[in-house]
Amino acid sequence: MSALEWFAHKPLGDGIFWIQERFYESGNRANIWLVRGSQRDVVIDAGLGLRSLPDYLRAAGLLAPAEGSEPRPLLAVATHVHFDHSGGLQHFDEVAVHSAEAAALQHGDNYETVTWLSDREGVRPPRPGWRARQFRVPPVRPSRLLQEGDVISLGDRQLTVMHMPGHSRGSICLHDKDRKILFSGDVVYDGSMIDWLPYSRISDYVGSCQRLMELVDRGLVEKVLPGHFNMFGAERLYRLASNYISQAGICHKVSTCAMRSVASMVLRVTNSRVTS
Repeated sequence: MSALEWFAHKPLGDGIFWIQERFYESGNRANIWLVRGSQRDVVIDAGLGLRSLPDYLRAAGLLAPAEGSEPRPLLAVATHVHFDHSGGLQHFDEVAVHSAEAAALQHGDNYETVTWLSDREGVRPPRPGWRARQFRVPPVRPSRLLQEGDVISLGDRQLTVMHMPGHSRGSICLHDKDRKILFSGDVVYDGSMIDWLPYSRISDYVGSCQRLMELVDRGLVEKVLPGHFNMFGAERLYRLASNYISQAGICHKVSTCAMRSVASMVLRVTNSRVTS
């Protein structure tokens, strides 16, 4: 299957495109965002990487040339290194990730990337004979390490890095302050927040949710483009963040601890089998 078949996109206007992997049908299917600027284009998250996303962008005509004949530089930014967001980073020349997860990406640590893929999620195989058990997040050396407050300049628009740990230790949001858009990754989406994976931490998540609520209170976010599911607005963002905080009590912490133990065991067993 070609990259042009594997992916599909929807233009949202103002230089933003929503991209998805058509034949990966799962709640883990990540949203991929292409943001075009006057001097640089940025891809936010890269999917599984079963087909080349840069090849798709070129074939679909989404990489407009700069003033000369060459296309603008293209940077892939991972909001975190979980497999459904980072598998496709292997196809990019320039990759940025938060420094807290750079080692996991560079070493191809499929425990920290929580690699978990089943055959039933791939409704059409990307190539003949492909099986989900073969899937691994390959080692990728980041070309840029991100920290809180860093600014990714696209020329006519700026994306500010907000370190928002909790779901993972290196989770980030990217904030377009001028347009009041938040690319939230898995920090928040319109569904249950996952805080029971390796390197998840409830206390960090509470702090990140408090920051999200502050963004709304200060009128700095009007639209959220999340890592999964559909877009939503400021009111929904505030409700999702406040609901998490209100539910993060002792009972939640106890149940989450048990779930994390099970998830960690399953991931270690699964990835040891893949490696051996």
